[in-house]
Amino acid sequence: MDTKKLPLIGGLVAALLSTVCCIVPLILLLLGIGGSWVANLTALEPYKPYFIVGAVVLLAFAYWQIFLQKQACEEGKICAVPENKRKYKIIFWIATIIILSSSSISYWAPLFY
Repeated sequence: MDTKKLPLIGGLVAALLSTVCCIVPLILLLLGIGGSWVANLTALEPYKPYFIVGAVVLLAFAYWQIFLQKQACEEGKICAVPENKRKYKIIFWIATIIILSSSSISYWAPLFY
């Protein structure tokens, strides 16, 4: 596995974990699924700031690896292929949008219910 993917994947996982208390119940309610067990999803609420900090740190590391680090890449390696560099940049910006939107969920989610 390419090490450039690890910070991106870690950042996405941390962002999704930080929104389990907010996004998942909203999605379940929009789908018509309810019940008292949905209230148990708020158990991770105290850990939300830690997940957000973790996501930002991993995203910063991914930014450093993708945009700032100048690597000498040998011919034939995966980092030498221009399409892969472009894919990493696209994945990075998608991850950034997901992390920003999920981190600010408590500000814009009340507009929907």
